[in-house]
Amino acid sequence: MDLSFSLLFVFSLALAFTASFASSYDGTDDLLIRQVVNDGEVSDSLNAHHHFSLFKRRFGKSYASQEEHDYRFKVFKANLLRAKRHQLLDPSATHGVTQFSDLTPSEFRKKFLGIRSRLRLPADANKAPILPTDNLPTDFDWREHGAVTPVKNQGSCGSCWSFSTTGALEGANFLSTGKLVSLSEQQLVDCDHECDPEEPGSCDSGCNGGLMNSAFEYILKAGGAMREEDYPYTGNDRGTCKFDKTKIAASVANFSVVSLNEDQIAANLVKNGPLAVAINAVFMQTYIGGVSCPYICSKQLDHGVLLVGYGSAGYAPVRLKEKPYWVIKNSWGENWGESGYYKICRGRNICGVDSLVSTVAAVQTASE
Repeated sequence: MDLSFSLLFVFSLALAFTASFASSYDGTDDLLIRQVVNDGEVSDSLNAHHHFSLFKRRFGKSYASQEEHDYRFKVFKANLLRAKRHQLLDPSATHGVTQFSDLTPSEFRKKFLGIRSRLRLPADANKAPILPTDNLPTDFDWREHGAVTPVKNQGSCGSCWSFSTTGALEGANFLSTGKLVSLSEQQLVDCDHECDPEEPGSCDSGCNGGLMNSAFEYILKAGGAMREEDYPYTGNDRGTCKFDKTKIAASVANFSVVSLNEDQIAANLVKNGPLAVAINAVFMQTYIGGVSCPYICSKQLDHGVLLVGYGSAGYAPVRLKEKPYWVIKNSWGENWGESGYYKICRGRNICGVDSLVSTVAAVQTASE
């Protein structure tokens, strides 16, 4: 069997799987949104207008002018084709229309990602100790053990790094105190300007991006993080720092980076709680559900998320076998992905998910 025939066979299976996945959902709007990537000619004007109307109604979209509306319609049509390409490259997941389908890739990166560019581990980064991996559970999820707060929404602010940071500290604080407390991302957005001295332009910068390890360093130096309710999220970085040391709810004892070895990542996850990780989010703009396992994905990291669990059996019919996966908590609200979560393949550092993983330990505080 030659290569071209093999690829054609795989792509045919991928489209068949997508159609089958779509048909299993109830509700006309959901069905059409999932089926859109199967349409034979998405550039057809009537068809594209129909899906754009569904998109606007489902996600409450409105535009300031007819000119803006027409421009967003053009972007939407381009993203239908992009979702279709993603489906072919990532057949074990389902791709289609999301709340980001009227954004260009550059707008999406600027508004909803936020890991600082040229990301790399600091030379003096503290390395997590090597843990035993003999008796790791087959499947594990911190959501089932009370260490994960509800999915949050960063809005159109490149502050993903702050949500990754608070998520890891929320889990560590739960392990330390037995209490799950939602911590303030806005404190980091407003107050954290920590820099990596080895990397010019790497300072944490609110909606313009940051790094989780730098944020842990800030929290360590500041003395702790406040509760979400005491310092609520606004989705912008135009405010002044309102940090109040008398209202600290969780403090960092130490933090370290985890080996790229996936067994070590799993061992640290099970022992130390949810982990702050960085990922390349290119396939996340069109992701709807399933286990994302793209054939090709850049390892250039641009989005901060929270690793909360793993599974051993994410079924991938095109690959003809079950695939192990990571469970990722995202910060785009519960209406994105699988109720705000993303599943991505374990085993080959897909989209760089194993490249920058950090664990944090919390100290018990007297604050109630």
